[in-house]
Amino acid sequence: MITGDLKSKVDRIWNTMWAGGVSNPLTVVEQLTYLLFIKRLDELHTLKERKAARTGASIEEPIFEAGQDHLRWSRFSETAPNQMFTTVRDEVFPFIKTLGQKGDADGEGGSTYTHHMRDALFLMPTPKVLANVVDQLESIDMSDADTKGDLYEYMLGKIASAGQNGQFRTPRHIIKLMVEMTAPTPKDVICDPACGTAGFLIAASEYLREHHSGEIYRDEASRRRFNEGTFHGYDFDSTMLRIGSMNMLLHGVENPDIRYKDSLAQADENDAGKYSLILANPPFAGSLDYESTAKDLLQTVKTKKTELLFLALFLRLLKTGGRAAVIVPDGVTSNSSKAHKTLRKLLVEDQKLDAVISMPSGVFKPYAGVTTAILLFTKTNSGGTDHVWFYDMQADGFSLDDKRNPQPDESDLPDILARWHDLASEQERKRSDRSFLVPRAEIADNDYDLSINRYKEVEYEAVEHDSPLEILQRLTTLEEEIAEGRKELERMLG
Repeated sequence: MITGDLKSKVDRIWNTMWAGGVSNPLTVVEQLTYLLFIKRLDELHTLKERKAARTGASIEEPIFEAGQDHLRWSRFSETAPNQMFTTVRDEVFPFIKTLGQKGDADGEGGSTYTHHMRDALFLMPTPKVLANVVDQLESIDMSDADTKGDLYEYMLGKIASAGQNGQFRTPRHIIKLMVEMTAPTPKDVICDPACGTAGFLIAASEYLREHHSGEIYRDEASRRRFNEGTFHGYDFDSTMLRIGSMNMLLHGVENPDIRYKDSLAQADENDAGKYSLILANPPFAGSLDYESTAKDLLQTVKTKKTELLFLALFLRLLKTGGRAAVIVPDGVTSNSSKAHKTLRKLLVEDQKLDAVISMPSGVFKPYAGVTTAILLFTKTNSGGTDHVWFYDMQADGFSLDDKRNPQPDESDLPDILARWHDLASEQERKRSDRSFLVPRAEIADNDYDLSINRYKEVEYEAVEHDSPLEILQRLTTLEEEIAEGRKELERMLG
């Protein structure tokens, strides 16, 4: 978590960009991303130099060739603002856009990055702004991977323009909850078909490092699989793709499969049944024309609603036995349209619906006030739903208003995880509790309604009141006391 001095430094850098005329938050993040990457390249080259000095050998696959020394961060950052601006704009920026063509050994600048950098633009407004930002970035120690990651997450959190067209960032603690509930393993092939800034993929990579570091770094083949074969993300926003791929890189995943794709419009047979874990928060807003929607998705559920089409897509992408944790709007669980009922019946009867976690409406503020739920399911193509676990989340550790102030003592997330990992004991819980199990047959009898209020029982406490006559007698007594007090006050006043 980025706090204190580091947070203040990032805020100052942000204000410098804003005052310099870069008013679009996405553009600010993009430009700072490029500078962080350039700084990282210099750090990697320095490590190669030190290794060569220790061994007495030449530098292995240098990032900067002979004659390119002036392109290094440590060199141009020492020059005058005008010269620095010219060097970065005319030489450094074109250099990093073509870096992946050389394919350096550390994976920095690999094919994913290079592909998304094709249309990138250098938009630092003036030499003064660039020099100021470079000086401030120089004062931030980013040698620690966690610091780089937290810094980047904090910058992404400042994108106040998100939330348009149904796109908004998923809170990091909600992402972490979903990852911990699905517990990725090194054998998983993980996908987010609406990846945005790659928050789900990054959280999954952090979980694997924390719980399975011995396996993912066991040998060169394992390391390559982790860096190149585990994480897959699609998006149709080229800016998000650049930010997402860079976000992955700054979190230590060297060459993930982050690519342009309109997931709902393009039917790709190569991706069908490819993934063992899907983590996603797809766009809620909007409807698609039937003509622009992949025909195989319409065969699963005939609808124009993007949230339903994405659920159909998840089922197509998952391999048999694959699992998913996805965020859906409240309407998916309760809407009575034919398409909604068809999709819910498909999850309950043909697949294995594991859990429905109802979230409060303030979770996505200030971007949106929609009520949402987390669905967890397993693709079986043969049913398997016995009981569905419901949880009524009331608090996520932050205030549910636009300010979203931290309230760590009021979070249901630890309780959700504890109960999820001990589902056997959930059999005994009453429907009036925070969580409970509902048998498949009961869900079917309720037309496959998955809203928690359909099954939750509310206990009312009987409150006994005094009779109206007794209440009137007390009021008479009080009035008499008040009158006596007023008379006594009048006597005291003469």
